[in-house]
Amino acid sequence: MKIITDSFLSIVVPLYNEQDNVVLLTEKIHESLQGYNYQIVYVDDFSTDDTRSVVKKMNDKRVHLIELKKNYGQSLALAAGIDYATGDYIITMDGDLQNDPSDIPQMLAYAADGEYDLITGIRQKRKDSLIKKIPSKIANFLVRRVTKLDIKDNGCALKVFTKDIAKGLNLYGEMHRFITLLAHLEGAQIKQVNVKHHARHAGVSKYGLERVFKVVADMMLLLFIRKYFQRPIHLFGIFGVLLILLGILMNIYLLVMKFGFGEDIGNRPMLIFGMMFILGGIQLFTIGIVMELLIRTYYESQQKRPYRIKKISIGDGKAA
Repeated sequence: MKIITDSFLSIVVPLYNEQDNVVLLTEKIHESLQGYNYQIVYVDDFSTDDTRSVVKKMNDKRVHLIELKKNYGQSLALAAGIDYATGDYIITMDGDLQNDPSDIPQMLAYAADGEYDLITGIRQKRKDSLIKKIPSKIANFLVRRVTKLDIKDNGCALKVFTKDIAKGLNLYGEMHRFITLLAHLEGAQIKQVNVKHHARHAGVSKYGLERVFKVVADMMLLLFIRKYFQRPIHLFGIFGVLLILLGILMNIYLLVMKFGFGEDIGNRPMLIFGMMFILGGIQLFTIGIVMELLIRTYYESQQKRPYRIKKISIGDGKAA
């Protein structure tokens, strides 16, 4: 197998309850990267199973385990791993074996040429349920239509970054869904390549239909201020969007009654409620944006990270 680059690589993988996947994933990474100089950075996002002990029992000197103090979510787990990584190229992927490590060398080839800062995968013949595909399609559609950035698969976790782009992402909240767009806003040159996709090897998916609302809220926030933020938008933004939609539906109904059936709607309470829902929704969404700005200012002015690490181990569990 031809070695694409002599540069040091960091493979960053967030883990949450992946005790049945992590050993096989490690073996596949080693098999795919024979001859390369690399580290594997597993970030345990406060798993409730035996993920941590399984990683330590492997006693693999290439494996670095970061244990977070509580469950922060995928974005902050990625942020912790990227902050810790020392590679010239930083590679991200999921821990459920749906991404295939054998795709990494072909992606490295584009990064090593120096023309691209981010190589991102396009999952071929995606092996996911509709519950995961629907939010993904919504996000991809919104990014393409609003930003004119033609990214076919924003949700693919398998990516190869140059070190400077990865370190400058400043991930907050749950913005990992738009990590390619964030890199683009930082000036990254992006290349898309087809990659393999497999059904989950073991365990259960951590995603549900609520992701649809989070995708919409995150997208609206990102496009409004084009920066990176924490989670209050998920509380205020979702309720704000729902209220706005409810108010619009009520007013559409009243317009149909007036112009379609000739009814007088001027004294109907529904008209007032419809306007109140729209105005209230706008206010809630605005509050969410203001809180996002305050949180970002807090973290950056205090030079604090929005996660806390309990322990870092290498190989058999001895603290780094």
